[in-house]
Amino acid sequence: MNTRIREIPYNYTSFSDHEIVTRFLGEEMWIILNSLREKRRTGRSARMLFDVLGDMWVINRNPYIQDDLIADQKRLKSQVSTLHERLDQITSRAQKNQQALNIADAGRKAVIKFEQELTNSRQLRQKTKRRLERVTAKDNIHLDGLMRVSH
Repeated sequence: MNTRIREIPYNYTSFSDHEIVTRFLGEEMWIILNSLREKRRTGRSARMLFDVLGDMWVINRNPYIQDDLIADQKRLKSQVSTLHERLDQITSRAQKNQQALNIADAGRKAVIKFEQELTNSRQLRQKTKRRLERVTAKDNIHLDGLMRVSH
């Protein structure tokens, strides 16, 4: 049997699935998730949850994708909507299983926090630019991914 070491897509980092789940959902949800995985029939809901976490993880780790979503609010809303749709599917498949519903709820809270962080980042960049423009030329102010990675 070929066992996958990682189930979260796009996780080409040194972080384990455990570390990513606990960063977004908390240790308690990792424990619940593992207890549910022992009972799973198809694993479809777990894969959808891992897709949600994988999407958020790759965006959190990639400043260029962050820039794109921060600059294009329509694209950000579309991304967040897709994440919520996957969580809705998990909820609809839960068959009133409270543990599965708790995980979906934790996922929803993580998506809301994820969206808020990107929105806050946009506002913080605007505020930073305004303040820096008082003391330096606009051409000296670069908050894009390339400059953030370089410095």
